[in-house]
Amino acid sequence: MSPPLDIQAVRRDFPVLDQMARGKPLIYMDSAATTLKPTSVVEAVTEHYRMGAANVHRGVHFLSEEATRKFDASREKVRAFLNAKEAAEVIFTSGTTGAINLVAHSFGSRLKPGDEIIISEMEHHSNIVPWQLLCERQGTILRVAPINDAGELLLPELEQLINARTRLVSIVAVSNALGTINPIEQIIAMAHSRDIPVLLDCAQAVAHKALDVQVLGVDFLAFSAHKLFGPTGVGVLYGRRALLDTMPPFLSGGDMIRSVSFAKTTYADLPAKFEAGTPHIAGVIGLGAAIDYVNALGLERIATAEAELLHYGTSCLRQIKGLQQVGTAAQKTSILGFTLDDIHPHDIGTLLDQEGIAIRAGHHCTQPLMQRFGLPATARASLAFYNTKAEIDALVVAIEKTQRLFA
Repeated sequence: MSPPLDIQAVRRDFPVLDQMARGKPLIYMDSAATTLKPTSVVEAVTEHYRMGAANVHRGVHFLSEEATRKFDASREKVRAFLNAKEAAEVIFTSGTTGAINLVAHSFGSRLKPGDEIIISEMEHHSNIVPWQLLCERQGTILRVAPINDAGELLLPELEQLINARTRLVSIVAVSNALGTINPIEQIIAMAHSRDIPVLLDCAQAVAHKALDVQVLGVDFLAFSAHKLFGPTGVGVLYGRRALLDTMPPFLSGGDMIRSVSFAKTTYADLPAKFEAGTPHIAGVIGLGAAIDYVNALGLERIATAEAELLHYGTSCLRQIKGLQQVGTAAQKTSILGFTLDDIHPHDIGTLLDQEGIAIRAGHHCTQPLMQRFGLPATARASLAFYNTKAEIDALVVAIEKTQRLFA
C-alpha cells in the first residue's frame, strides 16, 4: 500500500497558497471551478515561451521540431493516462465545452428529426446547451433523466428513457455542483446493451479517479486541463477511432487537410482532422506536465486524501445549525455545497472572502439543477488534496461568524 501524501510537502508545490488574501492567509476552496497549478506546470509553459514558442507540425527548423516533440509527447501522455488504444484517438480541444460541442456538431450532424439524446438533471450547461442547439438545427429531441433529493441519478428512470430512437447518452461522471459520482460503468453497459454510444463529461472526475477508456468501453470522453492542475484553454476529447473516422470535421482551416484545391479538399487523418489551426501549444505541453505531476503523486493517494477531507468537512458542516447541505449522495467527491439560513449564497461568498477563504457562490452553470432543488444558488466549498483539516476548521469559524453578522 502506498504511503499517504505529505500534504505540507505538496503545498510547497503550489506557491499561490503561500500568500495573504484580504489580510488573511489564503484558503483556496474553489478547485471545482479551476485547480491550482503546481510549479512544474508553470515552468513547463514558461519554458516553451522562453526558449521556443515555435509552431508545431509545420517547420523543419530546430525550434519547431522541439515544440512538435513536446506537443506529441503530451498527446502520448494523455493516451496513457486514459489508456486509449492509440494516440490518434486523443483530440486536443479548448476544453470540455469545446469537446462536447465537437461531438454535438460532428457526430450530431448525422441525426434526424425525432432522434433522441439523453442527459440528466445534474448536467453542467456545457452538456445541455450544445444538445439544445442540435435539437433546434435538426429536430432531434432531448430527454432528461431525473435525480433524487440526495442528488443521485435514478437509474431505472434513465433506462426507461432509452428506446429505439435514442442515438446518444451524454452524462456527467461527477457533478460539479453536488459532487455526486455517477455509476458510469452501469450507464455505459445499459446503453451499449442497445448499441447506443455514450459520452462522459469528465471535467470534474479527471482529477479524482482513474479513467480507463478501454475498461469502461466508453465511446467519447471529455475533460479540461485546468481541472487537472493544468493550464486553462486546453482540453481533450477521447473518441473511439471507429466513430471518429466516420465523423466529418468540426472546424476547418490549416493542419486538418491532406490537400486543398478550389475543386476539392481532402481531410487529414486522425487526430489532425479535428485540430484545425494553430493549437494551444503551451497549454498542451502544460497538460503533459500536469499529468506527470498527478502520476507522481498517484491518483489512489490523491483520492484517499480527498476522501478524508470530504468526510471531515461533511461532519463539521453537519454541526452548524441553520446550514443545509446540498448534495448528499452516498458516492461523491470532495464538494461541499450548502445553503445557510436565509442568507444569500453571494453574501456568504463575499463574507468568507473577507476571511481569506475562496469558495464559489451561484448556480455553478447548473441552473436546471438549482431549479430541481428550488434554489436560486448555493455556496460551494470544493476541496483538493492540497487543502487541510485546519482550513476546514477555519471555514466553519467563518460560516458561524457570517451567521452572527446576519442574526
